[in-house]
Amino acid sequence: MISHAIPRTIFNEEHEVFRQSVRRFTEEEITPYHDQWERDGQVSREVWLKAGEQGFLCSSVPEEYGGSGADFLFSTILLEEMAYANATGPGFHLHSEIVAPYITHYGTEEQKRKWFPKMISGECITAIAMTEPGAGSDLQGIKTTAIKDGNEYVINGQKVFITNGQMADLVIVACKTNPTEGAKGMSLVIVERGDEGFARGRNLDKIGFHAQDTSELFFDNVRVPTFNLLGEEGRGFVQLVEQLPQERLIVAVRCVAQVEAALQWTVEYTNERKAFGKPLAGFQNTRFKLAEIQAELVTQRVFIDKCIELLLAGELDAVTGAIAKMKTSEFMCQALDDCLQMHGGYGFMAEFPIAKAWADNRYARIAGGSTEIMKEIISRELTGQR
Repeated sequence: MISHAIPRTIFNEEHEVFRQSVRRFTEEEITPYHDQWERDGQVSREVWLKAGEQGFLCSSVPEEYGGSGADFLFSTILLEEMAYANATGPGFHLHSEIVAPYITHYGTEEQKRKWFPKMISGECITAIAMTEPGAGSDLQGIKTTAIKDGNEYVINGQKVFITNGQMADLVIVACKTNPTEGAKGMSLVIVERGDEGFARGRNLDKIGFHAQDTSELFFDNVRVPTFNLLGEEGRGFVQLVEQLPQERLIVAVRCVAQVEAALQWTVEYTNERKAFGKPLAGFQNTRFKLAEIQAELVTQRVFIDKCIELLLAGELDAVTGAIAKMKTSEFMCQALDDCLQMHGGYGFMAEFPIAKAWADNRYARIAGGSTEIMKEIISRELTGQR
């Protein structure tokens, strides 16, 4: 990757050894198959099992449940290396650093011992179902219900845009256990593959991220035991809010790494491609545009590394997470567009990595809460207005 003007200090030797392992795994088990996965609309289950064998899944899960108890830096490395490889699948990050933490933080001993072993091995692929056709960033507006009936919950509703949705064996579903109580009536309930009434719709046809299965999910009188309640009933909204800073940092980490990769491709291309008798990099406009991207990239890299430090210390708050997600996603989309432009016509050809990156990563301004929602979170804290 393009060298950093300011050396990174958050990683130690153990992290760098892990990075080499992840890079080798990506080169051998992801890159050669990625084109086929894009055509299929999802990855193979085999790659999940191989990742599990290497210890790449749910690495932050405590050792007592079969994990390695590793810090978030190991997940950061996995995110970065997949971005450098321009890989849009598998959805390891959602499984390991979004779903698993919910079970770590809110699950019972019995739930952890039941689900973690197969999540760590890759036998059980997971998803989290929040978004609905009529409720995206506004989680309080969800309509899916889970009404208690004896020692069971009966779930009815629909979810959409669910990452890992086609392949998931376990889904954390945000639903209303008390529909009249608004946010206070929301709970998180786990549904498993094979539960009667649980159905998957089509694998959604997206403009990018084609190797990542993204689905509609349907719940028609799905009965699950009350054992499947994650945490306390009525605390679902609070639980979601507590975990969103990490989810948004995950988006930010990928955004910065994706720009690093795109900048390298573009520097190489503009030095090789000639126009009017000299390389494109020989033109001031090209050099200045590259310089602008590099300057902003260095600035954002320092900020995101600081956010990672805050997360490790348990101090990453909602507003800082929102700033990180907003700034990096907005910058990435503009930088990818500028890099594509510097590739000229070739930038619009699907076989060029910049074209794929440009299409794949537009989602980042929406995922984890749209830019507009991030501005709302930041401005509310700033002004005190609600």
